Amino acid sequence: MEKIKIKDDYIKLGQALKLAGLVSSGIDAKFVVQDGQVKVNGEVDTRRGKKLVPGDTFEFDGTIVEVE
Repeated sequence: MEKIKIKDDYIKLGQALKLAGLVSSGIDAKFVVQDGQVKVNGEVDTRRGKKLVPGDTFEFDGTIVEVE
């Protein structure tokens, strides 16, 4: 499991995907999230603006990332 550290109280899902290097741009993040390819805490979430807090996990393309 990979991990990303955040400085603020939360990070939006689209930003987290970019920070983890799973997508190259916000547009790519938008499409993979809208297409239902991303799971947040084990469940598909289609909201790019979903707020993730430390302890949350998200998964895309077989890679699981934990927010710290």
